[in-house]
Amino acid sequence: MKSQRHARILELVSKYEIETQEDMMSRLQAEGFKVTQATVSRDLKELKLTKTLTARGTYRYAVNTARQHAGSVKLNNAMVDSIIQVDYSLNNVVIKTYPGLANAVASGVDALNMHSILGCVAGDDTIIIITRDEESSAELSRTLTELMKTF
Repeated sequence: MKSQRHARILELVSKYEIETQEDMMSRLQAEGFKVTQATVSRDLKELKLTKTLTARGTYRYAVNTARQHAGSVKLNNAMVDSIIQVDYSLNNVVIKTYPGLANAVASGVDALNMHSILGCVAGDDTIIIITRDEESSAELSRTLTELMKTF
């Protein structure tokens, strides 16, 4: 449930200008997630979401791709720009990248530490990700596709 909630939070911040934890909590509750403000606060911290300034002069939650953990690679905008196509079938997600970049992108996917991802294998320009179920594959595919549109 946590991984589904995290994936949905990422989708929500990519679609809407969510300014407060209360806004996020309301949206999640409207979609059937039973969350408290404390849960939302923990989720936002775990996802490393930050507040960024909007064109209207307000702040909104956004994915912070610049921040990296020491010693680990994150799925940053350079890696997302390396992705050509994302698709899924059953519990498999296939990512096509430019030649020679699949390993770097796969490292970024691994660094996401998502419970729904069982494993990730990279070749030269193709990555296959095995997820727990078809729903997880669909969510991961949507999330990666949205990230591609964001950068």
